[in-house]
Amino acid sequence: MAENPYYKIQRRRILAGIRENRIDKPIIDLIHAFHKMPCCFTLQCCYGHFVYNGHKNPHNLDPLPVTNEITHIEYRIAYIAFCAENSDSGKELLERLQDIPAIDPHNIQFGSAEWFWKRQVNSYVLQVEPERFKGQDRARLDYREAVQIEKTRDAFFIHLRNIFLL
Repeated sequence: MAENPYYKIQRRRILAGIRENRIDKPIIDLIHAFHKMPCCFTLQCCYGHFVYNGHKNPHNLDPLPVTNEITHIEYRIAYIAFCAENSDSGKELLERLQDIPAIDPHNIQFGSAEWFWKRQVNSYVLQVEPERFKGQDRARLDYREAVQIEKTRDAFFIHLRNIFLL
């Protein structure tokens, strides 16, 4: 982590600019809980969306149907990009979050995206996406893989809730 003498100012500015209507409803509670911790703030987030025939809305929140009719799905990744304070509590939070990829190591990544870091020092990303697509914000998946990704996404957010809401 790098020194950031502007952390508190940046945090106040980001939190003041948050618009709840821009946060996916299934994770609003989690984002609020995230912001109750003074050692971090979110930069961007997405619940993860599945777009396919009959469900073309890129913000679709419906669970995948059980069907033989769908062969391919466009998956818009689930992620939380955040900034951590260079403090003992910020470092402790990062340590706790580093365990999350163990839920499904092939489909959950944790790290620091260079383009986020350029905009905000000490920024990190937790995302749910197949490893081969980890540098993209969407992926074309076959139906069976999309079902697995949906299960992983749900477990990912449950785990985050256990960290932030307990």
